[in-house]
Amino acid sequence: MTDTLDTAPLPDLPRTPTQDGPPVRLFLVDGSGYIFRAYHALPPLTRKSDGLPIGAVSGFCNMLWKLLVEMRAQVDGPTHLAVIFDHSEKTFRNALYDQYKAHRPPPPEDLIPQFPLVREATRAFGVPSLELPGYEADDLIAAYACKVRDAGGEVTIISSDKDLMQLVGDRVSMLDTMKNLKIGREQVIEKFGVPPEKVVDVQALCGDSVDNVPGAPGIGIKTAAQLINEYGDLDTLLARAGEIKQPKRRETLINFADQIRLSRQLVQLDCDTPLPAAIDDLAVAEPEPAVLAAFLEEMQFRSLARRVSAGDAAPSQPAPEPRAAPEAPAIDVNGYACVRDVATLEAWIEKARAAGIVAFDTETDALSSASAGLCGVSLAVAPGQACYIPLAHEEMDGLALDAPSDLTQIPLPIAIELLKPMLEDPAVLKIAQNAKYDLAVLSRYGVRVAPVEDTMLISYVLEAGLHGHGMDELSRLWLNHEPIPFKQVAGSGKSQKSFKNVELKAATCYAAEDADVTLRLYEVLKPKLAPAGLSTVYETLERPLAAVLADMEVAGIAVDPEHLRRLSNDFSLRMAEFEAKAHGLAGRPFNLGSPKQVGEILYQEMGLAPKRTTASGASSTDASVLEELAAQGHELPRVLLDWRQLSKLKGTYTDALVAAIAPDTRRVHTSFALAATTTGRLSSSDPNLQNIPIRTEEGRKIRKAFVAEPGKVLISADYSQIELRILAHMGDIPQLKRAFLDGLDIHAMTASEMFGVPIEGMPAETRRRAKAINFGIVYGISAFGLANQLSIPQDEAGAYIRTYFDRFPGIRDYMDAEKAKVRSQGFVTTLFGRKVNIPEVGAKAAGMRAFADRAAINAPIQGTAADVIRRAMIRMPGALAAEGLEARMLLQVHDELVFEAPEAEAEAAIAVIKRVMETASEPAVAFSVPLVVEARAAANWDDAH
Repeated sequence: MTDTLDTAPLPDLPRTPTQDGPPVRLFLVDGSGYIFRAYHALPPLTRKSDGLPIGAVSGFCNMLWKLLVEMRAQVDGPTHLAVIFDHSEKTFRNALYDQYKAHRPPPPEDLIPQFPLVREATRAFGVPSLELPGYEADDLIAAYACKVRDAGGEVTIISSDKDLMQLVGDRVSMLDTMKNLKIGREQVIEKFGVPPEKVVDVQALCGDSVDNVPGAPGIGIKTAAQLINEYGDLDTLLARAGEIKQPKRRETLINFADQIRLSRQLVQLDCDTPLPAAIDDLAVAEPEPAVLAAFLEEMQFRSLARRVSAGDAAPSQPAPEPRAAPEAPAIDVNGYACVRDVATLEAWIEKARAAGIVAFDTETDALSSASAGLCGVSLAVAPGQACYIPLAHEEMDGLALDAPSDLTQIPLPIAIELLKPMLEDPAVLKIAQNAKYDLAVLSRYGVRVAPVEDTMLISYVLEAGLHGHGMDELSRLWLNHEPIPFKQVAGSGKSQKSFKNVELKAATCYAAEDADVTLRLYEVLKPKLAPAGLSTVYETLERPLAAVLADMEVAGIAVDPEHLRRLSNDFSLRMAEFEAKAHGLAGRPFNLGSPKQVGEILYQEMGLAPKRTTASGASSTDASVLEELAAQGHELPRVLLDWRQLSKLKGTYTDALVAAIAPDTRRVHTSFALAATTTGRLSSSDPNLQNIPIRTEEGRKIRKAFVAEPGKVLISADYSQIELRILAHMGDIPQLKRAFLDGLDIHAMTASEMFGVPIEGMPAETRRRAKAINFGIVYGISAFGLANQLSIPQDEAGAYIRTYFDRFPGIRDYMDAEKAKVRSQGFVTTLFGRKVNIPEVGAKAAGMRAFADRAAINAPIQGTAADVIRRAMIRMPGALAAEGLEARMLLQVHDELVFEAPEAEAEAAIAVIKRVMETASEPAVAFSVPLVVEARAAANWDDAH
């Protein structure tokens, strides 16, 4: 990366207020709160080059950039902005009370060096970074908020800190960006039981154990609020404490009156705090590209750098220009119909049959398609002609929705009985946005919707990598229309209600609009496929897969919770053993999770030679360094690595997977995303089952928790080295092709070609190096990367790569050809015609262009592999059914498919699965090397792999 990072412009807003100009809209970010949220929300992260802790810095930067992007989209966004930090632990409050915050533990040692880096990050993003000796960040926030409010401006405080709620008022609000929750007067009353102007009185009474504010012993928030509401304010309460009937409460208020008044001084924010910068100096400004580029390069935040360069909060998704024609018809959401009787529903169904096309959408009460209840269905038969059919709306808190008549709805079973024939009618084309979700939901009600077109997938095929493919973004892009936000009808944060509790008028506008917009998008996007030569990609790789994945999500996979709990307990016990062993080897106790303490033990007390140093000069203790030290025979580094591995497995997998088991099915139901990557690879979330570790013995134990139902087995079918086989074919590499055709060990053959070593009796280390190069080449690995992977000098790694290209010149030719393609046309294609856009090729930053080159090399290979397995998945259900087999597909994990089948038919199922997978490319692509699938059946996933 160079200092020419192509940053997208930030909000085009007034830079400074003028006497006659608009009022100031000041956003104040609680920087200290952001730091700790980032630190505790993310796993530890160190800079690869030197082991400097950067996890909190990374999280902070991502949170700040997301905030800046969201501000850009707001019509009433900020004119002024600043991030406020605590300067030090000692403030004027310590002079009032020497025990103030005395019980707070010191910050984690790996967080301390990140404090100055976070301030540097703030300035790099072009945002003022403010702090003041002797004062807390909250006081600075209060001072700025009061000044702007009193001058007629508006203030938004980006924080969830309860202490700042005393500032909330008519022109001062808070925003918890983590929960997308706006905090106004009502939310403060809900939390404290009193309005903002009385929060200080309540806090003075109940105290604060975190900050060691004493308050009144035995009085909590509810009691404090009751007292303040009854007596009006704290001074009146204390003056009339003798009137209180409850003896203990009366004595507490009388005996601790001075302590309570002191507590009020401690919690009261100081609006007269000196301002370290004038308000005019906080005007919103764009970051200096050179400064921001240099900082992101120094921190090695390459993923964030790509997003910043693209100008969006999501990877590789620059904000596109609207493409709607000027004459695009406006959308009126107030003209939609709410269908609440059978006759009207039948009329809409007849309209759909007459039109031969209908856009539809489901509204549910949950995000998981495997468990969501159906609240209603919307239909659109022509632009502007749409309706919503409420099916399960309910009263909320005992109140009717708009009026008692609003609870009149068609009973859900009757509505399903009426809709099912039309939704399954092959003569009526159904249109959906992200159809997979709706298909899964309706399948649980016995409806198999077909045929279906998906506007999300059409957009994905046309312009993957150029923008997102959600309905709202596509509506803005192609229709110049801003759809109703969900939070507008259902609320947000803690106040968000289920869609079944949304008033029917609002629900109708929102739901019917979705169907209307979807139909209009289809009319705009579908005609673009054929001229772009992408109809076959859509029809053969995307459209049919939605229904297959919907069935897989509903099926889920069985998980043994007791196995996971035992594993979690075992991990805890073994972590304790490793900790005790580490303490014994070190000769004293220390925190195994503290890089600083680990460094002191290894380098200062044990005298080991440091391998690398961090930016602050400390010796690195990252995993690669510990691996090197362990390889030299040092026992403590190996113990530390073992402890770290178990800590990650426990937190990320064993504990989290138990929580993900659905109570009704006792299975885990993941969600597959079809349009999440540019290459066509599927991703998995809630939970992510594509990330279960398999390379270590401990990780494989987690896969054992995924089990078959009684009387059944799991079948794992995995493509063998598919990306190397595709590389051999695409690059026309004779040696690789011959090895695959002859069934040789490809890595041993590569080593033999490179190093002149016979395959027979080849040392394991020689083969390992060839294997690293084989797989690394597919991803455009550099000499630096290979050197780190093999723990060898960089010049030696560079020599290996040069030798590799000398022995296999076709690979270099392939790589050069793909880089030339992306530079000339901005995209590359898979063997099946999938178009992979790589917009970074046009970036000003050299680092981004290098990323584009690597993506151009890998995308055709990885994308072709993804296309092959998609074709196999699409064909699989029909092939199994044709053989009369009950086996069903449950999971897709990169190059692997997982099935569940009756034990008696395992052998027959494996034969069908292998045949479908190994011939999946045909007849579209005839590979010059065989595709080989390895498949096994067992009681659990690990044994089947």
